[in-house]
Amino acid sequence: MRNRNLFMMSLLVVCGLFTSCAQKSPYNNADFQIKTVEVTNKPDLGVMVWEITVNGQAGSTLPVPAGKLDGAPVLGYVFPTSLKPTDVGFSATEGILALALTSHPDFDDTPLWDENNDSVFDNDGIIWHPHWVVLTKDERVAGGLSVKQFKKADETVVLPPTNPGMPMYMDSPGYPVTAASNSIKVVVPNYRMNNKTDFNYDGVAAFMKVNTSVDDLPMLGVYEVFSVASGDLSLPYTVK
Repeated sequence: MRNRNLFMMSLLVVCGLFTSCAQKSPYNNADFQIKTVEVTNKPDLGVMVWEITVNGQAGSTLPVPAGKLDGAPVLGYVFPTSLKPTDVGFSATEGILALALTSHPDFDDTPLWDENNDSVFDNDGIIWHPHWVVLTKDERVAGGLSVKQFKKADETVVLPPTNPGMPMYMDSPGYPVTAASNSIKVVVPNYRMNNKTDFNYDGVAAFMKVNTSVDDLPMLGVYEVFSVASGDLSLPYTVK
């Protein structure tokens, strides 16, 4: 808990409470202005429903394709949590475990799942889908965060078997995501998160970008933060 608090404090310094991280963007609209964030345990079903509501239409704004992986835009509704990376199948590592609901038309990082049900498994990155990621502070990008990377040769790193094969702490768990009206939801089986039903969380809407050409930038960094449910990324919310 102490390490997490130190991490969040240093992140807020980097982002200036996220106000200085904001930039003019074609994506910075009401669809990413968070009203509420909620995680509800359904013990009779053994699942949790994670939900973000916004001022606009959740999930209706999609990234404009870049036409290639390098520089590919990624939009996300993100739930930073107090859960440990080991709770969802990663090896122990420092950072913030987050559940990110993302859309990115230039690539598909869910090789096991056919989200648009067309019998082609590598063409549906634009469909909103979930990832578990470990976030770490990163002053190289305006949003102050990136997905934690590792060297491909590092045999100490363990990823869940549903990972997309990238050298990052990222998983593609395949949970169902539904966006309708001002709400986007994802349903997560409790056993897929070590049956942890008591944790803290927050909600963030953000713009990310892929980098495969510049060594001094992260592979997947946060470049703009549109809104934060708590206002200060303090993870004040608890499971209902």
